[in-house]
Amino acid sequence: MKLGIGIGWRPEIAAEVEALEGIDWVEAVAENLCADHLPDSLVRLRRRGVRIVPHGVALGLGGADRPDPGRLAALDARAELLGAPLVTEHIAFVRAGGPLTASPGLEAGHLLPVPRTWDALEVLCENVRVAQDSLPVPLALENIAALITWPDEELTEGQFLAELVERTGVRLLIDVANLHTNHVNLGLDPARALDELPVEAIAYVHVAGGVEKDGVWHDTHAHPVTAPVLDVLAELRSRVDPPGVLLERDDDFPPGAELAGELAAIRATLEAGPTPPASAASPASDGYGDSDDGGHGSRSPAGTAGPRSAGTAPPSPAPRPGARDRLAVSQTALLSALVAGTPAPEGFDHRRLRVQSRALAVKRAGVVAKVAPELPEILGDGFRPAFLAYAKRRPMSGGYRRDALDFAAQLLVRDEPADPVARRELTYWWQDRIGSRPPGRATLLARAARAALARR
Repeated sequence: MKLGIGIGWRPEIAAEVEALEGIDWVEAVAENLCADHLPDSLVRLRRRGVRIVPHGVALGLGGADRPDPGRLAALDARAELLGAPLVTEHIAFVRAGGPLTASPGLEAGHLLPVPRTWDALEVLCENVRVAQDSLPVPLALENIAALITWPDEELTEGQFLAELVERTGVRLLIDVANLHTNHVNLGLDPARALDELPVEAIAYVHVAGGVEKDGVWHDTHAHPVTAPVLDVLAELRSRVDPPGVLLERDDDFPPGAELAGELAAIRATLEAGPTPPASAASPASDGYGDSDDGGHGSRSPAGTAGPRSAGTAPPSPAPRPGARDRLAVSQTALLSALVAGTPAPEGFDHRRLRVQSRALAVKRAGVVAKVAPELPEILGDGFRPAFLAYAKRRPMSGGYRRDALDFAAQLLVRDEPADPVARRELTYWWQDRIGSRPPGRATLLARAARAALARR
């Protein structure tokens, strides 16, 4: 199935996306959609025949825990609501701790890299099979960008992806911007990764912008797509004609004309590319549910070695007992170092861990400012430094809305902010939201009246 050229749909640019010409499909963050109601913009796009793909960010299939049934059910519901041809997620872990390690649960609030080891591969494959069996449509998984790398890895990125496809039949969502990011940050060669992975398994491709700062590439999705990223897209295009290519933008949204210009650059890169080999350009299956196994693809027995380049990877050992427990311990140690200030695990680059830790805290502050916009209004310029100080002491153990409430509570316990008017407003804000149910109309009116009185 050919998807064509698409763009990531976000509420902030809904009107611009609807006005763009030549858009065949869009991708929407699954967790940002209600399970039983679509935004009007997506309804209008569907009526025009534009396909919509739900893109999950919170499942954490690369984590030590088995996939959460509630999160899988939520993805299922959104796929059904959208009539989606497939669902996508990431090869990443987003939480750690909990029962497997008898320690408090920790949330990263971000996609973190999975160690490319046989243990991690076994756990990921089992989690993917659980997800595949729970979803109504095929699943495709995305390679992520990373600031850090795990010590003692046993496979290259391409080999890891090839083994995953061989063992589970899962499709791939290849992000060429992430390949470029890992080239700058980790010294990984995008061309080698493309040579090693099964390009015929690609469901579609992501293209996004970023920025380099102090020798580190930040995959921001808030900057224009750069020439080196388009070069990686051209490398991929020389190997396969991808079924779909999508432009991602998540912040600092430009005018529609700039988005159209980036899409034009993507089209030009695809059109200028050489014709791929016939075997890669015309895969035997389109991977969207035509096979007898419900679209999951053929599966090799666990432990069977998959495709690899020229035998450079060591043979895969039989599954070893305790792989999930070992992965849980290592991921918990890493995440605790990043969000709770515990000592860095052995073998990691301490400078890069500090960069990643800071990036996680900054992202937390930014997302909390979006889900609770009243907090920056109440605290003014003091919001960001106060939240970053809080984030150093308090790891995130729930979602961002819970994080906003916990942040406000910590300030109030310390009789902050110093301004009594701001402290009173923060108290009212926290009281209105601490209940298990959203505030009703009467509460909202009372809140508005209190705010007006407080400012007199």
